[in-house]
Amino acid sequence: MKTPSIYDDIRPFDPEELPAAFERLLSDAQFQQVLGYLYPGVPLEAVKTKMMACKTNLEFQLAFCYGFLKDLMAKASKGFDMNVEAVDVTKRYTFVSNHRDIVLDSALLDVLLYDSGFNTTCEIAIGDNLLSLPWVKDLVRLNKSFIVQRSLSPREFLMASKKMAEYMHYVVGEKNDNIWIAQREGRAKDSNDRTQPSILKMMAMGGEGHPVDRLRQLHIVPLAISYEYDPCDFLKAAEFQLRRDVPGWKKTALDDVNSMRTGIMGYKGGVHYHCAPCIDGFLDNLSPDIPKTKVFDVIAEHIDKEIFKNYRLYPSNYIALDMLEGNEAHAGRYTADDKAAFEKYLQGQIARIDIPNKDEAFLRERMLTMYANPARNSLAVTD
Repeated sequence: MKTPSIYDDIRPFDPEELPAAFERLLSDAQFQQVLGYLYPGVPLEAVKTKMMACKTNLEFQLAFCYGFLKDLMAKASKGFDMNVEAVDVTKRYTFVSNHRDIVLDSALLDVLLYDSGFNTTCEIAIGDNLLSLPWVKDLVRLNKSFIVQRSLSPREFLMASKKMAEYMHYVVGEKNDNIWIAQREGRAKDSNDRTQPSILKMMAMGGEGHPVDRLRQLHIVPLAISYEYDPCDFLKAAEFQLRRDVPGWKKTALDDVNSMRTGIMGYKGGVHYHCAPCIDGFLDNLSPDIPKTKVFDVIAEHIDKEIFKNYRLYPSNYIALDMLEGNEAHAGRYTADDKAAFEKYLQGQIARIDIPNKDEAFLRERMLTMYANPARNSLAVTD
């Protein structure tokens, strides 16, 4: 299916565009270096032959991304899995998830969807702030990403949001594919995951009918992503201190690249994805008495609760909560060895932080909060 031309500046590549994209990638010196790292000793011509055999984006994902991610997670985790009992793998959904890792949240979802019986992966919303290098932009468009345009004037942003919403409806309704989008712009650095109503308002700019009808047409599934260890925890903690101490401090493109590399290669422990039921039924039963100004807030709160209920909590989450609150209220959820191992891990991560006027007490509190918040939010909706 050829995508309507109105979406040319944001959509993934169509199948007929793949050969030219492969040629551009393979002639890029930086991408050649990446290939040399990923496939040491493999001639460029062999990679080209394998690429050119891929006739669709899904074939490219299965030929290059799938095996790489499986091998990566075999080294960098205890394993990763997904519970899809609440969804129908023959249908298409918009997965709205909490956001832990810049690259892996959506990349691992692709693998897990395929392994769970879906015959496709998902199209991925990605911010243009991560696409400053032309070869990276080509690569993510091969990998079924569509582009969220951010650096725009208010009027341009409104128009771009409407176009993206219409594209999302096109993907689910006509292209018959899944979508992944984070519940908020950027990662929740403290892991206090909250859906931004503005994301839902954007989605409702596409489709037909009342805003609630428009959201129903996207078949939203709240998706809980749980990492036992966040490889970027020390980078996020450092960012909190820099924002506190340095007026106007902002991340650079290099910071983003470092976060992506650290998140991909770092050790994650256990990783679990859990699909809550599609919210169509919830939307069907929404009270007509809810004021229009509150509808998106109510829906966002429902998505949050579904994500909180479906976290997989690890000993580290309960240990961090007890350490923050100065008690042993959840000591039945972990052992003395678990606690000693987590404290050692924490100290090791704090030691990796290299910033001026390093405030270890503050950094420790920030990291504990990152691990405690999933437990805190889960307990609030399940106790």
